[in-house]
Amino acid sequence: MDTIEKLKILSEDSQYDLACACGTGKDDHRKRGTEGKWLYPVALPQGGYSILLKTLLSNACKNDCKYCPLRSDTDVRRCTLQPEETANIFMEYLRKKKVFGLFLSSGVIGTPDNTMDRINSVARILRYKNGFKGYIHLKIIPGASDAAIEDSFSLASAVSLNIETPGKERFGLLSGKKDYMNDIIRPMKFMAGLRKQGGRAEKVKCTTQFIVGASDETDSEIIGYMSGIYNKLKFNRVYFSAYQKGLGHPTIPGEKMPLSKPENIFAREHRLYQVDFLMRRYGFRTGDIILNSNGNLSLDKDPKQLWAESHPEFYPVRINKADREALLRVPGIGPETVSRILKARREQRISCLEYLGIRGKRLEKIQGYATCD
Repeated sequence: MDTIEKLKILSEDSQYDLACACGTGKDDHRKRGTEGKWLYPVALPQGGYSILLKTLLSNACKNDCKYCPLRSDTDVRRCTLQPEETANIFMEYLRKKKVFGLFLSSGVIGTPDNTMDRINSVARILRYKNGFKGYIHLKIIPGASDAAIEDSFSLASAVSLNIETPGKERFGLLSGKKDYMNDIIRPMKFMAGLRKQGGRAEKVKCTTQFIVGASDETDSEIIGYMSGIYNKLKFNRVYFSAYQKGLGHPTIPGEKMPLSKPENIFAREHRLYQVDFLMRRYGFRTGDIILNSNGNLSLDKDPKQLWAESHPEFYPVRINKADREALLRVPGIGPETVSRILKARREQRISCLEYLGIRGKRLEKIQGYATCD
């Protein structure tokens, strides 16, 4: 196969890894580009969007991850891009202004460190041969050595290693070859330690991803691990990828659970993202997240609404007096609206919510939990 044909296959196969800056808004959806590659719009710090090229270096993999359609025992068309040709094709797209950065992952070619050497080689060629100073996101392969991870940190703008499941027991249902503590938790802790050392490593963003529903984990377990990832490891983002029935081995829990219905599993993924947002932006803690008797989130109501309904004594919140944290507990009010409220309050008393441009059903929701009196 020539480079373009391989890129078509490998870019398509990269869709199963979401741990990069791509979201769910209408402007964040991936787009099929020329030559079949997937392009991911990424919000820029200064505003606006640009495009991230996302691909695997290889879809040949020695691992047996039972949720993954690229696992070693599946019959798929395998191919591998060499570091030099990967760098060359990226620079070609960059010169044509089709992309602004690269997300590079790979199946495990031989050993984790052999794969890391190839991934890091692409970044090294781009940095030192081509003088590229822009965005590079590198995947840390489970089981990678400390030296290989340090090398990635010296080259990348961002790195990610997928935690996959909360805990060794759940992980054991998905892989017989990988060791959860040594291949996943150890390198994640090392990544966190590198950032604490300061210098360039401190600026490298770290992310991870849960494969939701492939194993038999509860939302409570995921939320507990997510809290640790943010509060102890200080990672920048946690992503969630809903396991889609039919992709993995028929023996895994995700092929048998009722939640594997598409409408349910994607609703579950959405609820976890809402919890993630509440914990990162709203000041919620794990104890604030209301779960059912099975330790799972409600699929019918968002977690912020459930908290409000469970704490009637907290309301109504006084728009003109409440602090930021209290305002963020009002259903229908988010961080941007809170900032507008605080700014408006410095100038004059807010007599009604319509003054802030809030209308319709959202206004009705807020009025049930807040007052301007």
